[in-house]
Parts: sequence; structure tokens; C-alpha cells
Amino acid sequence: MQTNGATTSRRSFLTAAGGAATVGLAGCLGGGATLDELTVAHMPIYPDLQWYVMEGEGYFSEIDAEIAGEEFTDGPAIVQAFAGGDIDVAMFGIVPAMIVIDRGLAAQVTAANIREPMGIMAEESFHETFESHGGEAFERFADDHGRPFRFGTFPQGSVPDVLLRFWLEDMGVTPGEHVEIIEINGASAVWQAIANDEIDGTSIMEPVPTIADEEGSSVRMLRTAADILPGQPAAVTLMSDAVRDSPLASQFVEQHVRATEFIDANPDETARHVEEGIGMPADRARRALDSPLLNFITDPNEIVEATQVFSEFANRNGQIDDQLATETIFDLSVYDSL
Repeated sequence: MQTNGATTSRRSFLTAAGGAATVGLAGCLGGGATLDELTVAHMPIYPDLQWYVMEGEGYFSEIDAEIAGEEFTDGPAIVQAFAGGDIDVAMFGIVPAMIVIDRGLAAQVTAANIREPMGIMAEESFHETFESHGGEAFERFADDHGRPFRFGTFPQGSVPDVLLRFWLEDMGVTPGEHVEIIEINGASAVWQAIANDEIDGTSIMEPVPTIADEEGSSVRMLRTAADILPGQPAAVTLMSDAVRDSPLASQFVEQHVRATEFIDANPDETARHVEEGIGMPADRARRALDSPLLNFITDPNEIVEATQVFSEFANRNGQIDDQLATETIFDLSVYDSL
């Protein structure tokens, strides 16, 4: 499995990491170990911010298990680790979570991490044309520039990619002649593509919009996810059935709630957790926390309806074999029991 850009076994990873990457001793329910140990996959991104708050504020001490965190660079690597029985809880995108479930692995979503965190950004010079002509603006752009409008975003099947394709389709725009979608791995690479004038727009989350604004980029926010798909799902918390069937599920989600409330009430302290866990300077992290894209939640009920849009789209695009029903994706009882 892929963690921090290096291939390693779970046991050797934990042995090498020691206390720096774990809270107590690490274990894995997926591999048949006991319920006194949990391994939690997460990524160093804003939509997984609850992990870094829970870790930094010591909330894991309230859970009747030792918690080990494994940091990954992308959702597909987490899917692979989950399939291999190396992960008990995963904090990652709704689309890879559905892929895990679609593969027949025993797991369901018990919490949401964030709602409507994506934005469609485009060259400022394009905004007026778009507001006047809607989807036809892309054809006008292609005619004027002799090439298609270039969007750069995460690989196909990712949450930013699905939202972008959903938005384009809703306007009657098909990627191809007038719009090109370029796959880019990682938010920092997306920002570099913007800074180097390699793309004309993107579908992306924070901190890219904040960085673009501070750096005076001409690529500006055109539409937010709230404009496109209210309740848009993004990162969620997926639990194996072994965890869901134990008291640890509600204990973990309860600490998740605490972390969400902490983020809302303590932005200055939260910015320091961003700096330490995600690696963004605290002052810039603090400004990003005021973004309309950062809507941290725990209640999975808030994303249920819009998740069906993603399920249908992921099925049509081949990420999942079947359009998954709400009751297949979600276990709402864990949060509702709180």
C-alpha cells in the first residue's frame, strides 16, 4: 500500500514510525485482530481536518482502543489498503468510499467530514463571457483561442473531477472539442499549473483558492459547490463492519463531533493544527478557514441526498459497478444514536 509516497507493509510502517505516527499501539480489525486497536487512514488535506484536531487535542484518549494513524497521498491507495485488511477506519473521499463498498468489502460511511468544499475556478477574463452565455462560453473561448478551455483537476473519479463533470454535463458541455480536462495529482500541483498558466481553470478545494487570491492569480472563483450541488459530499469517515458493530464506532464519531465543534469555535488554534498536520503556514491556514468552501460537519444526513448524484455518476463513468443505494452507503444509526 502507498503511504507517504513509499511502499511498505503495515507492520513495518508501524515499527518504523513508533510513537510519532501512533497513539499507543497499532492494530487492525480488518485483519482479524482484537477490538482494542484501530488503524485510521487519512490524508493531509483540509477535508480530513477532524483527524488532526482529534490527534492534536488528545481526543483519542476518550476511545477505548489504541489509535494508529496512517497518512496516505490519495484515495486509491486507501482503497487498496482497505481491501487488504490493513485499515479499520478511513477518512477520504465519498467516491473511493463507494468503491470500497461496491467491491463487496464490509464497510459503511458513519460520518461526513465536510460539505460543499469544492469550487470551480476560471480565468477572470472568462467570467463575463460565462455569465452572459453559460455553457456556450466554452465554445466561444475555443474559437477565440484556437484550443479548448483547459481544466486541471484531480484524476477521474475523484470528488473534484466528478463535481466538474457533473457541472459541465448539467450545462450540456461534453469534454472534448471545447473543454479539455487534464488530470493532476495533488493540490500543490494544481496550484503550480495555475501559476505557470498551464490551465485555464480547475475544480478544487482549499487551500488553492486562498493561495491563488493571495498570490494575485487571475484564476478566480466562478462557482462554489453550494451553487452547483447543495449538500455536495466530499470526505467522509468509512468504518469496517467490525468497528461499526462495536462501541468504538459511537466513541469515534463522538470525538469527531468534538473536533468539528472545535474547528468552528477555535479557528486560531485550528490553524496551528493545520500547520502541524497538513504543513500550511498558520497565518495562511487561518485565512483559508474563513473560506465559504470550508463547511465542516459530522452529521452524514446532510450529504445523503447529494451522494445519490455522485453514486449515479460514478456508476455511469465506471468507477462502481452498481449505483449504490443510500442504505448501502451509509450507516446513519451511529451518528443518530448520539
